[in-house]
Amino acid sequence: MASNRIDDSGVILRDARTRYTTDQREENGAHGAFDAELRRSGRTPRTEVTVSRAAAPADVAQLLGVDGDVVVRAREMFDGERVIQLVTTYIPVDVAEAAGIEQVDTGVGGIISRMKEAGFDQGDTAVEDIELRPATSEESERLGLPEGADVLTINHLGTADGRVVEVTQHVLGKGWKLRYAAPLA
Repeated sequence: MASNRIDDSGVILRDARTRYTTDQREENGAHGAFDAELRRSGRTPRTEVTVSRAAAPADVAQLLGVDGDVVVRAREMFDGERVIQLVTTYIPVDVAEAAGIEQVDTGVGGIISRMKEAGFDQGDTAVEDIELRPATSEESERLGLPEGADVLTINHLGTADGRVVEVTQHVLGKGWKLRYAAPLA
């Protein structure tokens, strides 16, 4: 199912209805949803990753239920040579260690697949909050946007058995279209 494509205006469709399913994340050996959706759209994905342990921001630490350090996966995501997304994921240390996701390359399907293999299955639903806000000066510079330009932010919460096992903060530059589904009954 090719749910992510480039439309006539060159926009990348981020289809939240299917992007996190195992089939989509692992399609053709992709290393996660971003890699799969850009390949599917005929683009050239590239990701620069740094992994560290650090204190999470207070709101993220509260969501994760942690007091100390977490594993932080910071990524610059490219379409060819252009940065189109900045992503920071915060994971409790015990989850990251059990899932083996402190290395840069987490393999086919990315961290969600590794967590599932380690017993932290995020099930059928993730919660994402979307906000339009002015970019910080660092975000503007990294995304090649004018100072103060608006960016879309997506805050993704992944849970396994009622426990928050990841908080991922996406900052999207130009060129994205978001698709969601909502129940009507």
